[in-house]
Amino acid sequence: MIPARARSNLVRAKQQAAGVYLEDLCFDAQQAAEKAVTALLIARGVEFPYVHDLVRLLSLLGNAGLPVPAPVWRAKELTRYATTARYPDAGVPVSGAQYSDAVEIAEA
Repeated sequence: MIPARARSNLVRAKQQAAGVYLEDLCFDAQQAAEKAVTALLIARGVEFPYVHDLVRLLSLLGNAGLPVPAPVWRAKELTRYATTARYPDAGVPVSGAQYSDAVEIAEA
């Protein structure tokens, strides 16, 4: 079930531990948001591309007539984390503040 998968990623995103990169936890925050949005798209019968671009996916919700609250629109900020953990040289290391923000956004 997709909503449960989104919750699973959110739980993992909150699991700070020694030796775990913040980039990996931010990836899980991004995945939680992406899976939550795609669950809504599926529930509404909206076709969507298999992409990690949250702006694109959130826009599909809006185009389908579903209001997207401002705190949920912040999920677009998580899109960058879809690649950061996959490609080690893809960006600057994530700070503690960025990590906390990513979790807060995913929770919304």
